[in-house]
Amino acid sequence: MALAPPQSSTSQDLETASSLASSDPAKAEDLYRGILSRKAVDEDGLRDQEQALIKLGALYRDHKKSKELAQLVTDSRTFMAQIAKAKTARLIRTLIDYFPPEARELQMKVTEENVEWAKSEKRVFLRQSLEIKLVGLQIDAGNHRTALTMTENLLKELKQLDDKIILTEVFLLESRAAHAIQNLPRAKAALTSARTTANSIYCPPLLQASLDLQSGAVNADDKDYKTAYSYFFEAFEGFAQADDRDPRALKALKYMLLCKIMLSLPDDLAPLLLLKSAAPHLGKDLDAMRATATALKERSLEMFKTALKDYTEQLQQDPLIRSHLSLLYDTLLEQNLVRVIEPYSSVELSWIAQEVGQSLQVVEEKLSQMILDQVFYGVLNESVGTLEVYDEPQEDPMYNTSLDTLKQMGDVVKSLYEKATGVA
Repeated sequence: MALAPPQSSTSQDLETASSLASSDPAKAEDLYRGILSRKAVDEDGLRDQEQALIKLGALYRDHKKSKELAQLVTDSRTFMAQIAKAKTARLIRTLIDYFPPEARELQMKVTEENVEWAKSEKRVFLRQSLEIKLVGLQIDAGNHRTALTMTENLLKELKQLDDKIILTEVFLLESRAAHAIQNLPRAKAALTSARTTANSIYCPPLLQASLDLQSGAVNADDKDYKTAYSYFFEAFEGFAQADDRDPRALKALKYMLLCKIMLSLPDDLAPLLLLKSAAPHLGKDLDAMRATATALKERSLEMFKTALKDYTEQLQQDPLIRSHLSLLYDTLLEQNLVRVIEPYSSVELSWIAQEVGQSLQVVEEKLSQMILDQVFYGVLNESVGTLEVYDEPQEDPMYNTSLDTLKQMGDVVKSLYEKATGVA
């Protein structure tokens, strides 16, 4: 009578499943689920099951099986009861991070369900960790006011504890949410609190890089592009060292290039794009920034509009890039208008519009704004459709001297009156 072959160990099944993940994902899934269904008898068994759980989640991520991934998170609660509570938060957050961007609603739903489960199990640390994750998801989904409300509630609770890492994360999320709705005072205050808290402890590299990224964004909105560039550079190095294909590294690199563009230094982009650390990110995103820099260098509105059209996704989806390129577009339009009208004292508005490639209404509005801002002196003669340009008025030094003399005489008269009134 032949003996049955010995049953494969959990470790062997884990190795087999890993090797089959790309060639036979269905078989790999069965093996992972088989490992998770067994009762672990020792620490090694629990460790193998932990790896199987993570790898099964990654398998669902790679094959876009979001519903199966959501069910896995729910099913894993039984396994979570066997391991240390500190590990539970890390495992659940790792699985939740595996959801693709297009499944954000399902990702938020799963996170909310696990928050409620953590509450029922009285797992405070896990609940806080998941609520922090949920705040980040709300920000990514554009629900910034909801995220701000959640950070307020979390901060009230966390300030009573001494976990400064978590505090730093929540302050950073508060800053991001406030910045997204252009509440800059609150964004700056929250960011200052985050950096102050982080400076009092050892701050993990990725969290430090996230702080630098947010600091750069806030400084960019203050038009301090030199300081913003320094922060973005630090953020890029931090993300790239951890994982050179981290999408946040690409974002930081794009922001670095944006700062050079806003500083009117388009020639500085080429050396940055030749950096070894920039190589993994070469593609349409960086091509978009290069095209924008070329348009700036040529002072060409047409090239700028073409870049915006050809790279809509790369230049218009990111709020920071979109808002600053809008400012750059206005600057380019203004420079082109000044160049066109500079030789003339009277010029037709329709001809100006034709020269800069804009509609007559856009040109009239921009010229009116420039006159109000005293970029040049002139008046729009709409009755005949012309712009009348005046020479810059020369100030007579005697005028200012006379004003100063009259002011001083007024002060003397006022002083004499007060003294006379006091004597009386």
